[in-house]
Amino acid sequence: LPGLHVFAIAFALEVSVGKTNTVIALNNSNVLLPCVFSSCTGFQDVVFTWYFNSTERVADPAPLPLQIFHGKIKNEDSEPVVIWHNPRVEFVGSITKKDNNISIVLNNVEFSDAGKYTCHVKNPKERNAQHNATIFLTVVHKMVETDNTVTLIIVGVVGGLIGLLILFMLIKKGVLFIIKKTQDGKKECLVSSSGNDNTENGLAGSKAEQKAPPKA
Repeated sequence: LPGLHVFAIAFALEVSVGKTNTVIALNNSNVLLPCVFSSCTGFQDVVFTWYFNSTERVADPAPLPLQIFHGKIKNEDSEPVVIWHNPRVEFVGSITKKDNNISIVLNNVEFSDAGKYTCHVKNPKERNAQHNATIFLTVVHKMVETDNTVTLIIVGVVGGLIGLLILFMLIKKGVLFIIKKTQDGKKECLVSSSGNDNTENGLAGSKAEQKAPPKA
């Protein structure tokens, strides 16, 4: 049924390695491989495993995954138990902090460590639901600094244009204000001048009407 299908999706097990699945590490350094999981139904006796597929073995188009870490989590109130791990792999995750973190650190990475790392989780409480996420590790001899000169130039030009636009708008507003004030002053002058002419000419409705000459 459609309703049951939506219900099943809502409670699915999910595994994530973060916003990006690409990590660059310097040769002979330690690198963090992040991984977290979540389940709306909760979990019990969770089994999680880290696998490695080397990209160096070009002779094999589909290399078999190599297990580098294997652990188990009894329930949501207990920390993971390490069942087996590669000597260079260190577990740095935690469950009791409520983030279901099962991340590992690969120590003293070498160029041969470059490749695909898969974090796999199996939750028996969720009808043995399984899910995984993958990280691609690149090992380099030297970190290349990013040249932000072009970016800074673009930002500076855009900022300057925005500043000029704001300045132009302020000047335009000031000029329009001055023009309006000037026009209002001219209108007042015209009204005043018109009143004076009426008074001097003795037109009807003016304050200075000429009196009739006295009768003889």
